[in-house]
Amino acid sequence: MHVLLAGGGTAGHTSPLLATADALRRLDPEIAITCLGTSSGLEARLIPEAGLPLELVPRVPMPRRPNADLMRLPSRLLGARRAALEVVDRVRPDVVVGFGGYVSVPAYLAARSRHLPLVVHEGNALPGVANKLGARLTRHVATSFPETPLRHARYLGLPIRRMISTLDRPALRAQARAEFGLDPDLPVLLVTGGSQGAARINEAVRGAAGALAEAGVQVLHVVGPKQQVDPPQTGGLAPYVVRNYVDRMDLAYAAADAVLCRAGSNTVTEVSGVGLPAIFVPLPIGNGEQALNARPVVQAGGGLLVSDEALSAEWVAATVPPLLGDPQRLASMGSAARGVIPLDADEKLARLIVEVIQ
Repeated sequence: MHVLLAGGGTAGHTSPLLATADALRRLDPEIAITCLGTSSGLEARLIPEAGLPLELVPRVPMPRRPNADLMRLPSRLLGARRAALEVVDRVRPDVVVGFGGYVSVPAYLAARSRHLPLVVHEGNALPGVANKLGARLTRHVATSFPETPLRHARYLGLPIRRMISTLDRPALRAQARAEFGLDPDLPVLLVTGGSQGAARINEAVRGAAGALAEAGVQVLHVVGPKQQVDPPQTGGLAPYVVRNYVDRMDLAYAAADAVLCRAGSNTVTEVSGVGLPAIFVPLPIGNGEQALNARPVVQAGGGLLVSDEALSAEWVAATVPPLLGDPQRLASMGSAARGVIPLDADEKLARLIVEVIQ
């Protein structure tokens, strides 16, 4: 069996692709996997690092509104489709699997041209243009959230890394805090803006550093590889640790008592799945999918939701210390979050792919 996995551009498309590839190899060590991506997205680094072959197609952004890029879309799409067809004809996959984004559209068109089975996985609660198209070309459509409006949708969850889905936070707590130089006893707020960071989140939390330290709350702040935040002075009251990037997010989750974060599908799935109470700050651009991603967790009592516009140093100073100082409330939120989103979507999607081939 040979599977072509198409996805990339952002962690939201690349991470579930990699998790699914791992699950396929666990299910059948003999299975052949080829990935389809671009030279400019995260996949250009992450997929080869995972030991998977990567074939390239031209990047074709999908404009959300009329502009000059929209006028150029047909010719760009034709070029990307030709490139995808060349890959399909050369590697001869038994099935094409797409995870959305601009890489997937040419893969979907190539699969249809060659009459290949197609599986579509949608990462967000609100589908993008690529997967709306893909869902019209196949009956094999999987979603990460239960109410995603796609034709033929089957709710499986979002495939995530095994290091996260099998994480035992209490067992790793002491090791994790030692790794980041955190006090073993004081509560910890983990702050992350996703794979690229978030300036608004960085500014708000750093501005509240004094109030957090006075309340005995220490901070593990992952600011993003392209962001710069100087560690604030807290007078020795509580550590404030700044990292541009963290490879071992399992340790970051294990060290934390709560997280303040964006609401991308990977983030929502990971933090809720490991039972970490969350303050979600949805990205204010796009089609509103991040707020919808967080909604099931918030409605279950596993998280709080604050708009990007409302987030400020004053809001953080007023909201976070009472939350981090209430272990009973944190435990209740963690328990509620853990029951919302399944953590075995990688295995379910892998089985679906093999069933489609067979």
